[in-house]
Amino acid sequence: MIASLAGVVQHVGLGKAVISVGGVGFSFKATPTTLAGLAAGREAEVYTSLVVREDSLTLFGFADAEERDIFESMQSVSGIGPSIALAMLAVHTPNALRRAVEGEDLAALCRVPGVGKKSAQRIVLELKGKLGAPTGGLEAPAPAPARGDVEAQLTQALTGLGWQAATAAKAASAAIDAQPEADVATLLRAALQSLGGGRG
Repeated sequence: MIASLAGVVQHVGLGKAVISVGGVGFSFKATPTTLAGLAAGREAEVYTSLVVREDSLTLFGFADAEERDIFESMQSVSGIGPSIALAMLAVHTPNALRRAVEGEDLAALCRVPGVGKKSAQRIVLELKGKLGAPTGGLEAPAPAPARGDVEAQLTQALTGLGWQAATAAKAASAAIDAQPEADVATLLRAALQSLGGGRG
């Protein structure tokens, strides 16, 4: 099993990246937030999970071991494959997923693309008590950062993924206008969706 990769980032694209380890380039899928923390030409380490199918071997990368463990646990639920498990981590942090499962918050789980009410119920039924207790209880959210800081962070992440600065700034601003209360991960995902597969 490939548990982690440490090397030089060769490429960062939409939904995936390549890290060179010992002269071999490993391609892996990841969430927008994980990809935003990578930059071509720089060294990086990601925790990985290898999904084996009859006709494919697919590597998934994560910023930390906690995300990887949640990803693997989600796939133990009937009907939840790696794509939906990855989408869950694109929408929620590991701690937010623990809180949703332990609190039986079906609405939060259903915010993930591809997860309906029945799937959310199965996740709660099969994983409650197995993901560990959420940390911090029901703490109040941290004060929201200033719009300018969020916009700069989003623009930097998008330019790191290959878009020109002007295009990235426009997409970042539009995403914030549409969801002013959303967190950075949600805004980044919305901006990527609005940009589609093209490059500015």
